[in-house]
Amino acid sequence: MTQPPDKTRNSPPWADHVPTDAEVERLREKAQFIRLETVRLIEIAKVGHYSSVFSAAEAFAALYYDVLNIRANEPDWPDRDRFLMGKGHAAVGLFPIFAELGYISKETLDGYTRLGSPLGDHPDMRKVPGVDFSSGSIGHALSAGVGMALGGRIAHKDFTTFVMTGDGEMQEGQVWEAALSAAHHKLRSLICIVDRNGFQLDGAVDDVIGIEPLGDKWRAFGWDVLEVDGHDLPELTGALRFARADLKRSKPLCIISRTLKGKGVGYMEREPGWHLGYLTPDDAARAIEEIKSKVI
Repeated sequence: MTQPPDKTRNSPPWADHVPTDAEVERLREKAQFIRLETVRLIEIAKVGHYSSVFSAAEAFAALYYDVLNIRANEPDWPDRDRFLMGKGHAAVGLFPIFAELGYISKETLDGYTRLGSPLGDHPDMRKVPGVDFSSGSIGHALSAGVGMALGGRIAHKDFTTFVMTGDGEMQEGQVWEAALSAAHHKLRSLICIVDRNGFQLDGAVDDVIGIEPLGDKWRAFGWDVLEVDGHDLPELTGALRFARADLKRSKPLCIISRTLKGKGVGYMEREPGWHLGYLTPDDAARAIEEIKSKVI
């Protein structure tokens, strides 16, 4: 049961925004739905990025089913919040959400990666309603997010721009150029979520190029920073709700979401080889059974 925050003991800034038990349970079901659909769709494609979706499943659920100001069946609503995903290889986790929202049909979803399908391994904004940025070349999404946030300001729109990056993406210089620009322009409507799952294609992030102390680096670049457990839905959702609602903030905000790559399937967790792979039918059945049996 979700406990009410104890305001007598250094409560986090999102303490007043924590979801109810019923809301948490609904989001937990949606996160598991995202994992299960990812397994199903990658079976169609015969290769895909399971573990990168699994570390972000709770964030996807919290954003699309709770936090983002969006409308079902209206993917191009001008006043919608924007969501850009630097780690575009995790797009397979978003497409089932788009089908539920009415942005794409179930038939389109079930044709994932087939010849002529608009749905590929990475998101294409020219082909897929609901995709705000075509990503996959790591490092560009935050720059685009800066542009969207500035554009919203010029157009007198009050939408919020969310950008999710991978932690390996922190090794890209363009990310930090965008971070400097966002701080300079005081883009309080820009929120960057770093999926700090610890691994990238080539192995452990900090073995490839160390990025810690990550929070201090974002603060040094002029951002406010929150650090959360990215699988704790009360904490994560509360922080995202707070981030969107905080009208006192004058800086852009970075949420460092500490996660486990492959979360939900034991043999994928912290195993870099599952950054890109394929489950045989028997292994897929085992993964589905394990996902269904766990309460994350």
